[in-house]
Parts: sequence; C-alpha cells; structure tokens
Amino acid sequence: MDNKNEKMAALPVKKLMLSMGIPMIISMVLQAVYNIVDSAFVSNMAQGGEEALNALTLAFPMQILMVAVGIGTGVGANVLIAKSLGQNDGRTANKTAGNAIFLGFAIYIIFLLFGIFGAGIYIDSQTDNAVISRMGTEYLSICCVLSFGMSMFAIFEKMLQAAGHSLCSTIAQILGAVTNIVLDPILIYGLLGCPEMGVKGAAYATVIGQIVSFAAALIFHIKFNKSIRIKPQDIKPSPKIIGAVYSVGLPAIISQALISIMTYGMNLILNGVGENMVTAYGLYYKIQQFLLFAAFGMRDAITPITAFSCGMGDKSRIRDCVKFGHLFTAIIMLAGCLALEIFAVPFSEIFGLSGETQSLCISAIHIISVGLVFAGVNIAFQGIFQAVGSGMGSLAVSVCRQLLFVFPTAIVFAGIAKANYEMNWLLWAVFPIAEFLTAAVALLIFAKISVRFRGTANA
Repeated sequence: MDNKNEKMAALPVKKLMLSMGIPMIISMVLQAVYNIVDSAFVSNMAQGGEEALNALTLAFPMQILMVAVGIGTGVGANVLIAKSLGQNDGRTANKTAGNAIFLGFAIYIIFLLFGIFGAGIYIDSQTDNAVISRMGTEYLSICCVLSFGMSMFAIFEKMLQAAGHSLCSTIAQILGAVTNIVLDPILIYGLLGCPEMGVKGAAYATVIGQIVSFAAALIFHIKFNKSIRIKPQDIKPSPKIIGAVYSVGLPAIISQALISIMTYGMNLILNGVGENMVTAYGLYYKIQQFLLFAAFGMRDAITPITAFSCGMGDKSRIRDCVKFGHLFTAIIMLAGCLALEIFAVPFSEIFGLSGETQSLCISAIHIISVGLVFAGVNIAFQGIFQAVGSGMGSLAVSVCRQLLFVFPTAIVFAGIAKANYEMNWLLWAVFPIAEFLTAAVALLIFAKISVRFRGTANA
C-alpha cells in the first residue's frame, strides 16, 4: 500500500474529504466560469455575435451528452478502482484502469464519426437559419472530431481521484480551463497575429484546452499514480469489467444527460407562458450552476473515499463519509442560498436585464434558491449511492429531481399562470418542490442501503 493509499485508509474522513474536496470544488467552479466566458466572447464578436451565440446554444445539448458519457464512464471506473485499492487488489485496479482507457478511446471514435457525418443533420434539425446552421455545424464538428482530449481526460481524471490524487486532477483541469480562456479572444477575434476565426476559434480554443488537460493528467498519472500500473494486456477489453463499470457509470451518464432534457422541456413549458420567463430562467441557471458545480465537486470527493472505505470493509469510516459528505455539501448550498437571496438584484444586473425580465429573474432567484439545500442532500446521496454500488439508487434520484417531480408539476402550474399571469411565480416553485420530494425518496433508498453500514468497523 503506497503513501497515498495509506492516507485514504487512515486519514480522518473529515480531513480527507476536505483535502480532496476543495481542489475538486475549485476545478468545477472554474469550469462553470469559463463556460460563461466562452459565451461572452462569442456574443461580442464584431459581426454575427447573436447568431454565433445561438449556434453555440444549439450545440450545447450534444456537448453535455459528450461530457456525460465521458464522466459517467470515468465515475464507474473510479468506484471500481477505489474499491479494489481499498481491498489491496492492485491487479483488478490495473485491469479496470486499462479497460477504462479502452472505453475512453471507443467513446472518442463514436463522437468522431458523429462529428463527420451527424453534426450538420443535428444542427439543421433545430434551425432554418442558414447562418446559424453553418456556424453551429462548424463549431460542433470541430468539438466532436477533436474530442479525444475530452474523452481521455475524463478517464485519467477519475483514475487520479480514485487513488487520492485529486489535487493533480484539479491542476490538470485548471490548466485546460485557463488555456481555453486565454485562447478564446486570440482565436475568435484574431489577436496577436492570428487569423480571425470567429466560432471556429471558440471551438479550437475548447478542444486545445481539453487536450492540455488530458496531457497534464497523463503526466501526473505516470509520475505520481504509483498504485496503478497499467500494462498493455490490461487494455484488452473485459466484458465483465466493462459491465461492472457501466453498472455504476450508466446511471451517472443518464443523470448528466437528463440536465439537457430538463432544460429543453422547461423552456417549452415556460415559453407557453411568456418568452421573458424563458430568458429569466436561462439566466438564473447560469448563476445557479456555480453552486451546483461546487456541490458536484464535493460529490466527486465523497464517491472515491466512500468506495475505498467499502473496499476496506470499515463501516465506521463509511458512516463518517455519509455524515461529513452531507455536512460539507449542505454548508456549500446554504452559503450559496444566502448569497443569492441577499444579492439577487446585483446578480440580475450583471446580464444587463431591465424591466419585467429583470423582475422575473429576481423572483426566480428568491424562490428557486430555497430548494438548493435539498438539492445538496440529493447530490450528496448520488455520490454515496454510486460509491456503494447502488447505481440504480443514484439514477432514481436523478430521474426524480430532473424529470418525475418537475414536468407534471410544471405543466399544472403553467396552466394556472396562463389563466392568471400574476401567478407565474408558481413555476419557480416547481424546483424547490421537486428537490424536497426527491430528498424524501433518497432518504427512503438510503434507509434500505444503510443496513450494510451498521455495526462496528470491519464487522
């Protein structure tokens, strides 16, 4: 057992979770920052800024799917590797890591083919505007054809996290994000002697940033990840290992993909009440994602620590993982909720809103933010369920909070708002209601699973 594994096994869970979680939180929040910066640079192009922003919006759901497949696969590998290391089973950990690399390459091939043959069809299905179609196809094609950096970084990031090297994965993420931010204005506007590439420049900045992150993660893995040593034969696909990876990872993939489905569906429902509702919700979502990404960062720390403890069979540490995972996630969300409630007006002004749209955005901030603490409970449970091998429990939480309790409630409240527009605030209440009901479901699922953790350590 190397020094890092000793820390995973012996360091108090509270301290371990903070040491691993803080870098992951910083990494995820930074990712949210440069997503918004990308949109800002593109929208301020000298010509066609609005069309370019629309083009990126049309490409966004497919980008979410790409990230979802990569991260979900990495999450499945992360849990199996961490559990194997906790059992001192280095052979299985190495074999799982090798199969994860194979899967990362397979994911890239799939999206490479989509970028060549399907990007134009996908964009054209959403718009009749020739300019937007051209921009969207150019952007998405580049992002897919050169997506190997994204798919492989998702794998190596989770390998580093599984062995407790979360700081390394965060540094790699930051290097890629900073590269993206620096290259955006240079390639989009044609600065420092570079040709002005517009939307193509944004795409190239994105994929170059992803490649930088992958290269850094690979270097860190080779240099520091001594507990995982992959041999060529480990990359040979094993149906058993791949099945185990996706038994945990598939729910994570679906969970991420549901985000785009929920946003698309809510846009349709809100648009039936008023276009300003869609604008207000979209801008709130950009603000809210900072907090959600921070919670996702903590979840990504909860998962490998809990999985490692499961591998050790240490029930006391597993219970500590549950306790401190929920505590730290709740602190993040409560602090964020208070900040949004206090600074709702300044936040709405950042996007230059005025009149009714600003009023709707402020209303959305005040009402939706109430549900953030319950959202934190649900996100923490997702990480715990993934770690203990209950992928279906994690999936159930995702389906409840993003589909099952959202759309029926939203449809009913939209009908009330159409009859009486002054009741439009009910649509913002959909989200706290959904998070609260989902938290109740998550507690019921956990009550059944927690039987495994009762008793003494190593019992």
